[in-house]
Amino acid sequence: MATLLRVPEVATGSTEAVLTEWLVAENVAFAAGAAIAVLETDKAAVEVEAETDSMILRRLVNGGTTVEVGTPIAVLGVAGEDVTALLAELGSPADSAGAERGAARAATELSQASAAGAEAAAAAGAAPAQPGAVGAAPAQPGAAGAAPAQPGAAAVSGELGPAGKGADAEPGALGGAALGSSAVRVFASPLARKLLKEAGIAPAAVTGSGPNGRIVRKDAEAAIAESRAAAPSAPAPQPPVSSASPQLAPQPASPLAASPPAASQRSAAFVEVPHSRVRHAIATRLTASKQTVPHFYVRRTARIDSLLALRKQLNEVSAVKISVNDLIIKAVAIAHLAVPDANAIWTDDAMRRYTAVDVGVAIASARGLVTPVLRGVESSSVSAVSAQVKAFAKQADDGKLMQRDLEGGTITVSNLGMYGVDEFSAIINPPQSAILAVGAGQPGPAVVDGELIVATQLNLVLSVDHRAIDGALAAQWLAALVDAIEHPLRLLT
Repeated sequence: MATLLRVPEVATGSTEAVLTEWLVAENVAFAAGAAIAVLETDKAAVEVEAETDSMILRRLVNGGTTVEVGTPIAVLGVAGEDVTALLAELGSPADSAGAERGAARAATELSQASAAGAEAAAAAGAAPAQPGAVGAAPAQPGAAGAAPAQPGAAAVSGELGPAGKGADAEPGALGGAALGSSAVRVFASPLARKLLKEAGIAPAAVTGSGPNGRIVRKDAEAAIAESRAAAPSAPAPQPPVSSASPQLAPQPASPLAASPPAASQRSAAFVEVPHSRVRHAIATRLTASKQTVPHFYVRRTARIDSLLALRKQLNEVSAVKISVNDLIIKAVAIAHLAVPDANAIWTDDAMRRYTAVDVGVAIASARGLVTPVLRGVESSSVSAVSAQVKAFAKQADDGKLMQRDLEGGTITVSNLGMYGVDEFSAIINPPQSAILAVGAGQPGPAVVDGELIVATQLNLVLSVDHRAIDGALAAQWLAALVDAIEHPLRLLT
């Protein structure tokens, strides 16, 4: 029996995602567990896997479309199965390929005609509609009696859904002209409908880009922005003139008053770049972290001459080029083994302690900041850590990180040393309990065994969640980290 493939909740609390691409063609069989499509969330690309053996009989959404959670995106079934009844329930005709294009054209033409009628009525000063005017056309055979046109009113209602369903329309239902019905069906998501209503824009005047022409949030936002840009600026109010007082002769305008203030001229010299999904997610997450997580900071300096010498030797024989950051990630795992109480996170009900060491690594990708998590670092070789970090960096640039790659871990390593930053304090990535900020290694004076020497020194700042880790415990952990960095042969055991 044919079934609908709906958009899953690919991330906790997500309400929508972008269908990036289809991985399986129509009428091609696939096995359970096979990747069918790719959905892009705020931070990652997630593959939608098949639950059973099946095939895609009909795609309902094209690649690159923003879809809400629960929206039907495809019809699944067996070869040769009739899906006409299922498509009819969605409001889609059997021949969806041609009918959807025709419906979309009809909806666009009707929207344009409605807008033209509204402008004509407004220009006529609410004069009675003339025969042949938009909105006053005589009823067609089979149509309900047409009500008199109101000035500026749209010819169709944006609140109509499938017959008998009203606003609770099936998310995948066809938007556009319904063949043989008494009114045009215009479907919009609840959020899009709310935004349009607040802006005073009829849904019928908006062309949807969602499934089967459904109006989604980005369509509503685009329509609102276009409406505001087209709205003329209101003239400045003139002060009233009292009839009891004599009118003074107009005074010549001051040259200073005639020219706008310099501050106003400067304020207009900017370009607005809309927030990307990734940037918006970063802002929300980090704001919540600083507001809800009690941060405190512990600082240490480590000598890394021995670490740099070991790195040089390893790169002479390793097939993977190892970085200082790779060695520091491994040192973090060693410190967690030495101070296991720090390998924990705070929850509302209990302290959650881990036996394996999973470490996040902050990556500044082309799409924004992401923090994928390396699993089992305590049992991984340095070359394996390096290879995984490089794989994460490429996946981040390509937008191919999976949601599971971004979850878990108790600590993250954030390194700005390659940019010449001496020291900085990072914000904890919840629900983790700490983040290590790594600066640049710089030569400087150091006292070793009572003697003054020149050593390459690295500044480390540990940001800690005070709910999970106390100050003494954080100091012990940072001491173990510095010891592992200054005696790097321990990283190879």
